[in-house]
Amino acid sequence: MDHALSFAPHPARAPAPASRRPVAFWLFVCCALVFVMVVVGGVTRLTRSGLSIVEWQPVVGTLPPLSHAEWEDMFAKYRQTPEYLKVNEGMTLSDFKGIFWWEYIHRLLGRTIGIVFFVPLLWFALKRRIERAMIPRLVGIFCLGGIQGAIGWWMVKSGLVDTPRVSHVRLAVHLGTAFLIFAAMFWTALGLLAPTGPSRLPPDRRRLARLASALCVLIFVMVLSGALVAGTRAGLAYNTFPLMDGHWIPPGLGALQPWWDNVFHNITTVQFDHRLIAWTLFFLIPGFWLLSRRVELPPAARLPVNLLLVMLAVQITLGISTLLLHVPVALGAAHQGGALVLFALALWTAHALRHR
Repeated sequence: MDHALSFAPHPARAPAPASRRPVAFWLFVCCALVFVMVVVGGVTRLTRSGLSIVEWQPVVGTLPPLSHAEWEDMFAKYRQTPEYLKVNEGMTLSDFKGIFWWEYIHRLLGRTIGIVFFVPLLWFALKRRIERAMIPRLVGIFCLGGIQGAIGWWMVKSGLVDTPRVSHVRLAVHLGTAFLIFAAMFWTALGLLAPTGPSRLPPDRRRLARLASALCVLIFVMVLSGALVAGTRAGLAYNTFPLMDGHWIPPGLGALQPWWDNVFHNITTVQFDHRLIAWTLFFLIPGFWLLSRRVELPPAARLPVNLLLVMLAVQITLGISTLLLHVPVALGAAHQGGALVLFALALWTAHALRHR
């Protein structure tokens, strides 16, 4: 009778730790693909390639143009866009192919991630390698990936009407959603590899874990502000550091009305906000690291804390170099990818501090 009323999972169906590792590995592979897509997305934006494909064809668009006639048809559609008419008028077909391939690879990566996520998910579910309670979360991540594709097209459409560039607000939504998808998969994979569930933590470690979570949120906000910098091309407006053209607080921060409009549309404010968040992390993460030295941590938690500090130095160096050199493509893409690495390390730190 007691056995019949038990809500514990049946021993035969509860995956052993070893059986969770393939599932975690699959999720880490998906995370790696999202990282590649974020970097390629940065290159696509910096090379002004994102508006080269003017249609959203999730299935038919999987294949690129295969004949000269198909290339001419694709190029003819592009020649009707504001970007061609106002920026690239006179572009040759050969030049068009150069920007087409970046956008095509970016979209193909999105489709690849969908397949790499869905097919193993179906296989693991059928083989009962995934706990039943986790399936809704994984299905939710897959659905968020589908929504991300629609957000990407919603973003591209904004640059096909009047202005020859996409909405920077929609760009921020698109990049932010990519980071959320990454976070959901990464956190789930870490949970699968954790040797035990959450335990009763000492107060000092519990406070440290909360601070790590706050760092995750702040880094995510920095990513959104970085997308606004990229979308408004604010990175080309003030190419000095640490001052902004000789000012710590540049004039014109609140030039727009209402005041909150400056956060999204005032180039001076957009870059100032991004710098301000970077300065905040510059002080907070080393402070967090110093605080962690006073707390007894296992090696599994100490490692991500140390790596987080190192990656902060790398990311700040990339950011300053990108700014001073007027946003070269390679550095700009590396800076965007570095933001995801910093975010991943903050997530890893927050997770490791919550588990034995």
